[in-house]
Amino acid sequence: QPTHPAAHTVAARAPPGSPPRGRRRRGSRRAGGRADWMWLEEVRGRERGELRARRFEAAARSRRAASLALSNRKEFATPHHGAVNSLQVDLTEGRYLLTGASDGSAAVFDVWNATEHEAGFIAKHRHILLVDKQHQNGHKFAISAAVWYPVDTGLFVTASFDQYVKVWDTNSTQVVMDFKMPGKVFTAAMSPIATTHMLIATGSADVQVRLCDIASGAFTHTLSGHRDGIMSLEWSASSEWVLMSGGCDGAIRFWDIRRAGCFRVLDQSQSQLGRRPPLLKSTTENVCSLSPIIIDVLIFHLKQDHIDTLGPSTSTRSSAQKRTGNSKNSPKLRKGQNLTHGHMQQRLHPGLSSSQNHATSHYGAVTGLRTTKDGMYLLSSGSDSRLRLWDIDSGCNTLVNFEAMRLQTGKPLQLAVTEDPSLVFVPCMASIKAYNLWSGTTFRTFRGHYELVNCCYYSEQNQELYTGSNDRQILVWSPSTPAFTEMEDGEKRHGLSAADEDNWSD
Repeated sequence: QPTHPAAHTVAARAPPGSPPRGRRRRGSRRAGGRADWMWLEEVRGRERGELRARRFEAAARSRRAASLALSNRKEFATPHHGAVNSLQVDLTEGRYLLTGASDGSAAVFDVWNATEHEAGFIAKHRHILLVDKQHQNGHKFAISAAVWYPVDTGLFVTASFDQYVKVWDTNSTQVVMDFKMPGKVFTAAMSPIATTHMLIATGSADVQVRLCDIASGAFTHTLSGHRDGIMSLEWSASSEWVLMSGGCDGAIRFWDIRRAGCFRVLDQSQSQLGRRPPLLKSTTENVCSLSPIIIDVLIFHLKQDHIDTLGPSTSTRSSAQKRTGNSKNSPKLRKGQNLTHGHMQQRLHPGLSSSQNHATSHYGAVTGLRTTKDGMYLLSSGSDSRLRLWDIDSGCNTLVNFEAMRLQTGKPLQLAVTEDPSLVFVPCMASIKAYNLWSGTTFRTFRGHYELVNCCYYSEQNQELYTGSNDRQILVWSPSTPAFTEMEDGEKRHGLSAADEDNWSD
């Protein structure tokens, strides 16, 4: 396997009119020293009890995520003979990395325990499980998505262009059940917080989202609304019943799987400026007094949605007849129509007007979706080479202007977000760009792959970034060790530091 040159590790963004190379190195060294000094101050503040534990942990995680670099201590020996399309670390232990590739193979790696060590310190990880075309139940064509069963590493799911979604037993490497789809399967997803259902949401070249039930081994129902194939799916991080889908028609639809029809279509023209403002102290103090009003408003809107969906109630019809005078001469509503603002309107989907139903989020296919961990924001990427940040509560485009990027247009992309969330990682052709989630500026560009990058996954527990590419390689990006830690290690090798020396120890 080709070794990656040191020059390809990380390339930071250089602003126009930057100083000469040598001077920039001195500046970056000074910045690194300043960062280490600030980190030491935070450690001392925590030791003195001036910094709370959660705030110190958040600062440490943010600092480590900001210092990611191509790892020179960990390496994956990939068994794939095609492009790596999907990556996911299990949600229970954070230990096993599941990968899916274009050669129809899926593999599992142990990211904690290395198989062997090269040159004494490079940990090499080989696959501990592999299913490929030679397997009696293997996929015949490319695997587009590979996901873990959320609550146990005993099962995982693969979706393929051979129109099958298969559920595998990890211990026996056998297919437990499979589902036949009407077209190429582009994506599959399972809810990470579900406690009452075991549904696999699948998106294919067909216009419908299909839900497969592992418990029964059958399809539960389909979600209709898209006018073209579905390339990306994402479950809500705050509700196990809410599913988001992105289609080749440029639309992002929100579904409540307990009812028919989508309840929201994101519109890029509906916007709000920036992130949601934080709650004020006076607001939090008066939440109890305001909550009844909010509940009344919600009940009112729910009643309005109910009326728009099922037609006017008996009392509404009687009052309308009294206003018009003669009920016999009043025009009757045909089935499938609603009385809205005095004119007839065809009801396409419950709770949605015709203009809302045809709203678009991107000028092209929606190739990727990712929610933040708190469930408040949604990131979407499109074949128009745009990245957009949406407020899930209001459904508005936050108008964060992410700097110029060039994205693949013909296949789904897997985005990654840090736990904060402060950074979003986006596969941009042969590199990965890390953007500041709130300002849209390019924080760093990661270069190491030789061909197009398809997927990336940020492990919160290991605080590492894993990326897969058409060059069949899986690269690991780990936090760099702070300079003061290296100094402490050197002092330990040469004995105690001067501050720890005493006059009575041997």
